[in-house]
Amino acid sequence: MRKAQPRSALAQVIATVIGFAEKGSQVLATFGWNDFFEAQFAPYREKGFAAGRVAVEHRRAYRLYTAQGEMPAEAAGKLFYEAQGSGDLPAVGDWVVVRQLPGEHKAVIHAVLPRRSKFSRKAAGLHTEEQIVAANVDTVFLVSSLNQDFNLRRIERYLTLAWESGAVPVVVLNKADLCAQVEERLAEVAAVALGVDLRVVSAVTGQGLAELTEYLRDHKTVAFLGSSGVGKSSLINKLLGEERLKTREIREADDHGRHATSQRELILVPGGGLVIDTPGMRELQLWEAGAGLEEVFEEIEACAAGCRFNDCQHENEPDCAVQAALARGEIDPGRFANFKKMQKELKFLQRKQDYRAQAEEKRRWKILHKGFRTHMKQKYR
Repeated sequence: MRKAQPRSALAQVIATVIGFAEKGSQVLATFGWNDFFEAQFAPYREKGFAAGRVAVEHRRAYRLYTAQGEMPAEAAGKLFYEAQGSGDLPAVGDWVVVRQLPGEHKAVIHAVLPRRSKFSRKAAGLHTEEQIVAANVDTVFLVSSLNQDFNLRRIERYLTLAWESGAVPVVVLNKADLCAQVEERLAEVAAVALGVDLRVVSAVTGQGLAELTEYLRDHKTVAFLGSSGVGKSSLINKLLGEERLKTREIREADDHGRHATSQRELILVPGGGLVIDTPGMRELQLWEAGAGLEEVFEEIEACAAGCRFNDCQHENEPDCAVQAALARGEIDPGRFANFKKMQKELKFLQRKQDYRAQAEEKRRWKILHKGFRTHMKQKYR
């Protein structure tokens, strides 16, 4: 019987490197790492880079989850220079390519890996720019209150962006302990959230919380989204088993909650999985939500196929199937008005994006022409 030959020094080094890589991938898996990101990262691994996931982003300073533990990081200057907008920069939930600074527990971010999903909105203010609220999310919990702050039109808006994100939306109706018409409200939401899971919960009594943990299995990531005061932080605290996130009591006068979260944060759940807490959004303007609009208002889109004109605006055109359905009571007027409102927002946003793209192209050609003229002057002096 032949004796096993001792491994060469090179083979031992290779085995050690592979062992470290496998161990690192196992650690990263607890943060949501999977085969998709492994395939995207492979070329960087060969060059000696490491991977990390953005847990917090605050004024372009970052905190990452890495195989070496939590680590502060900053983005490389080249990453900022090549970014076409804030949507190209790291966001909470992103997987990034990093290199640790020698002798320091700090990293530099050199690239952002392709995203599997992203929940985006138009950034608040006058600038036409994308703001990524959360990236690489598997499920989006659209949290709404069942008390006086209940709003179907707001739920439709959140659903529109959620479907566009690539993540799976779930409507979470919180504060069931403050509502005496839970079944009626549930039926109303079911009528506008077609094919979407609905969960009735209470952060106070614990009702329905066990059902929410099912979405965290296999190291999945869930983002909590909703307006200020709907109880996102309270629900996350219950899932974490500790009062980690700051919360505030609701106002007795109108049952409105008060804003508590001030930044987005990716948090590990003790039982497995991750959650992203987000600040309440005072304004949720659409960003590239055409497909999401079709998904949420599918009965209106289906009805529109029967209109006489392909470009029917469903206003005063003859033989408009949508207007006929409205007259028959088959389409809810409030829902249709919300559909039209978001359609107009998207068209206006598209015009602004086109104008911005044209202005940027004009600026680039101006710089090129100026450089060419300078070169020619120097050449023929």
